[in-house]
Amino acid sequence: MPLQLWGNQPYPRFSLAPMLDVTNRHFRYFLRLLSNKTLLYTEMITTGALLHGKDPQRFLDFSAEEQPVALQLGGSNPTDLALCTKMATEWGYNEVNLNVGCPSDRVQNNLMGACLMAHPQLVSDCFQAMQAATHLPVTIKCRIGIDDQDEDEDLEAFIEQIKAAGCKIFILHARKAWLQGLSPKQNREVPPLNYARVERLKAQHPDLVIAINGGINTLEECKTHLEKVDSVMLGRALWNNPWLVAQVDQQLYGEADNGLTQHQAIRNYLPYVEERLIAGDRLNPLMRPLLGVFQGVPGARRFRRILSEGAHITGAGVELLEEALAQVPEM
Repeated sequence: MPLQLWGNQPYPRFSLAPMLDVTNRHFRYFLRLLSNKTLLYTEMITTGALLHGKDPQRFLDFSAEEQPVALQLGGSNPTDLALCTKMATEWGYNEVNLNVGCPSDRVQNNLMGACLMAHPQLVSDCFQAMQAATHLPVTIKCRIGIDDQDEDEDLEAFIEQIKAAGCKIFILHARKAWLQGLSPKQNREVPPLNYARVERLKAQHPDLVIAINGGINTLEECKTHLEKVDSVMLGRALWNNPWLVAQVDQQLYGEADNGLTQHQAIRNYLPYVEERLIAGDRLNPLMRPLLGVFQGVPGARRFRRILSEGAHITGAGVELLEEALAQVPEM
């Protein structure tokens, strides 16, 4: 299945979903050590945080080694989104994405996220303003609907309107979002998945890049989806088991096995940890991306306990990670 160009490359077949308090620069850096091909997303960053916050650099900074990396924006003011898109371009991101899928009350109250699916003209205006501000691809991440919207007619009308505005790349979480009565966590689990609807959307719009997201946990599932759509996005599955990413380049892109082990990957991460500690970062956030690396491996529980209990202690450093690694036999 031919893919639309993304920059001067085919659109990535696999990406990390944006997740609040998860897909920060530390997690992205570690995942990049495992895969050269995965497209990494930031957390959703609001236009207000960038335009009116005291320290926009804190939200925008990333390491060059993380690329390709996409910035996800939350907002609904076309002018503000254009300004933030320009900032993302100058900062060196590879893609800018508009969040039209987050169902949280706080996001809704600021006319951001999934509630925008009820305002396709506004989304069109936002997209056009963003695309006019950059040479980068601007993409839309949305649900297959909200509340009582029809998953066929209303989603088709939404996609058609944004497509007419020039958007070529859509990432769809294959669930509706219920804006009243369900928490964000429940909205990731309770509304039924409808992968077939996303597949039909691709079949009806072969000129669009369609990526699928939601409830996908294995690379075998990814391969099955890639027979029908262009790209697959995983979120919680990668947080729970980041080592899954180590096989992406081989299984989804046909690259040769690099022979990397969990121990080697973590030791490759050590120089970054030392660099960030010198820059003033705390050890605890730097260790969180590693907690799921040894899932199912003997000694994994002791590894996690040492990091969880010790990383918050003042003065703790990389020696804590060496102590934790010693609990897991190196294969």
